[in-house]
Amino acid sequence: MSNLTLLPADTYTVINKTVITDSDLKLISMLYQPIIGYTAVSLYNTLVNDLDKLQIMSEEFTHHHLMSTMQLKLQDILIAREKLEGIGLLKTYIKKDSVNNYAYLLYSPISANEFFNHPILNIILYNNLGKKEYDKLLNYYKVPKITLKDYEDVTASFDDVFASVRGNALEVEDITKRDSNNILINKGIDFDLLISSIPESNLNEKCFNEETKELINALSFTYNLKTIDMQNLVRDSINEKGLIDKNKLRKSCRDYYQFDNNGNLPTLIYNKQPSYLKNPAGDNSKRGKLVYAFENLTPYQFLKAKYKGAEPTARDKRLIENLLADQKFPPGVVNVLIAYVLKINNEQLKKSYVETIAGQWKRLNIQTVEEAMNITEKEHKKNKKMFSDNKSTSKSNTNVSDVPIWFDSKVSASISTEESNELDKLLEDLV
Repeated sequence: MSNLTLLPADTYTVINKTVITDSDLKLISMLYQPIIGYTAVSLYNTLVNDLDKLQIMSEEFTHHHLMSTMQLKLQDILIAREKLEGIGLLKTYIKKDSVNNYAYLLYSPISANEFFNHPILNIILYNNLGKKEYDKLLNYYKVPKITLKDYEDVTASFDDVFASVRGNALEVEDITKRDSNNILINKGIDFDLLISSIPESNLNEKCFNEETKELINALSFTYNLKTIDMQNLVRDSINEKGLIDKNKLRKSCRDYYQFDNNGNLPTLIYNKQPSYLKNPAGDNSKRGKLVYAFENLTPYQFLKAKYKGAEPTARDKRLIENLLADQKFPPGVVNVLIAYVLKINNEQLKKSYVETIAGQWKRLNIQTVEEAMNITEKEHKKNKKMFSDNKSTSKSNTNVSDVPIWFDSKVSASISTEESNELDKLLEDLV
């Protein structure tokens, strides 16, 4: 993702890298939309509509055109664009100038068969829809089984119908074709470490080809598995030919995750604050370092750090997932909310506190870490008891040391050794 600020005056051109059919658009609506949301699908459709009559390339538009057409803020369009990029439907290029020009390359969705067998998309679709709705979609795309055992194949071959004649061979280039784009995962498994943990005598030389590595990376992302977690799972999935049984590996990863998560399947709570909502780097003050930590830790990592490295409870994780998926808060803002509620409520992540603050922040359209930190300072100073469900006066609501460490310069200079060590530990996790 780029750190450049997108402006309404910046221009864009849509380039079609594929052949987009009505069936593709329906598939995106049915299978992709439960994962990326309506706004991202609407953006894809709008870019398709921007193409010329030949469906190859659009004229040059401004992003104000998108804002007017979709009746959305530029920030919402950016979020939708990143979702399309992340899921493989769009690639973005930029040519920098006094007015930046973007090239948006459109790609086809993968087929329904590929989607339902994808190690990431299939799991997230199931989790987002639930079993009943998922089974409906699966049945919609299933091909009915037809037996032809009593029939004889009488199909004519090509040479039965056509005869060869003399003529010049023609070379044709640059014809449009259907093209889908792979989902990119930047951070994955350390394959050198993984492979070195398995005896060479057990491996076929083709065991870790690119396709298999992509699957392992995808599974590690989906189930939040580290290299050390994958070692045993991969080793147990190697068959007698020295190759990885992919179906067995999928099942092993799923079972491993569900065993640790009370039978639940994963959701996408492991995202970080988008680049365009981050502060410029370089502020080395305690507050600046904390902003950096909030922006570069996922809510899962931050919550786990508050648990002193232990696994957060399923209830707390569901609460965080709701803030991300339903309330649409950026991850960094969720981190600030977690830190604030834990601090003012004796290290308890009470749902009533979280929902009260989330409702206010949603109305105020809080999107950045700085905005979230500033609003907590302002509201806490105005009424220290605002978020407390305790009717009696509590010292924890009045002591300077019992407010978050980012509160004004006097407080920041007075943070405890424990809080300072905690901040240093958070920053170490980002190295």
